[in-house]
Parts: sequence; structure tokens; C-alpha cells
Amino acid sequence: MENDTRIAIFKGKKIRKVIYKNEWWFSVVDVCEALTDSVDAGAYWRKLKQRLIEEGREVVTFCHGLK
Repeated sequence: MENDTRIAIFKGKKIRKVIYKNEWWFSVVDVCEALTDSVDAGAYWRKLKQRLIEEGREVVTFCHGLK
């Protein structure tokens, strides 16, 4: 498979992204908003992380939200 620089569009929503070390990195909050139509995607993501922890699961990384 060749290096493909095209990305998917979620319902016409803007997803912040960057290429880092030849990998696409996406804003989780933007993806949550696009998939759930949440009014407050940041709150949705925080609640989802909390529920995962309560279930004994973990998110992949511990990172802070960027402005």
C-alpha cells in the first residue's frame, strides 16, 4: 500500500489533524463531535474516559487537551 495522504471527511465536519513522523494524528474531541453530534464534545470525551476507567479500561495515552 502506497503512502496515502487522503483522509476521510466526517459529515462535512472539520477534524483537526497533523502528520507526525509519517502518521496522521487526529483530534479525538473533533472525532467525537463528528460521530455523536454532541453539543459539548469535550464533555462527552471526558465522560467517556471516566466510564472507561470505571470499567477497568484505559485510554491509550494520558494527554491534556490543546487550545
